[in-house]
Amino acid sequence: MTDVAVVGGGPAGLSAALFTAKNGLDTVVFDGDETWMHKAHLFNYPGIESIDGSEFMTVTREQVEDHGADVRTDEEATAVEQSDDGFAVETEDGEYDADYVVLATGADRSLAEEIGCEFSDDDTVDVNLSMETSVDGLYATGAMVRAEEWQAVIAAGDGGAAALSILSEEKGEHYHDFDVPDDAP
Repeated sequence: MTDVAVVGGGPAGLSAALFTAKNGLDTVVFDGDETWMHKAHLFNYPGIESIDGSEFMTVTREQVEDHGADVRTDEEATAVEQSDDGFAVETEDGEYDADYVVLATGADRSLAEEIGCEFSDDDTVDVNLSMETSVDGLYATGAMVRAEEWQAVIAAGDGGAAALSILSEEKGEHYHDFDVPDDAP
């Protein structure tokens, strides 16, 4: 059983995976590599002056993998169901158990609908500020929770919010992911 299964590998999914993996949670990302980022060029992402969307995805995936996440670009999730111990994520290759699931499938809201998430009046997945859906332990991020604000930086923030909520739940207290070098004043 994995701690966190992330369904989707765009900025939201990879951001969630980065936070959870670097903080010790076993994390797997199911990514069909169909993100809109392959059509993008980023000029509006903090800390990055200019980068092609596909290059951004390559660099971000490497960073997430370097922190211990298992990123599977060749294995796409086809279903997510609640189980006795959390969730079962189905792929064409098998079934994986997870304590938490982060949905990061862009504007494709079908998995959220199939598992029974509540939706808002604008047909987006209804989430709280921590990106948690009406299904306990299931988070939704990015374009699936926003009618029009489909920016990479917003999606990455959503993924980070979901991850911090999961980390807070796991650690039993509000968790902050601050990296402070040993030589900081």
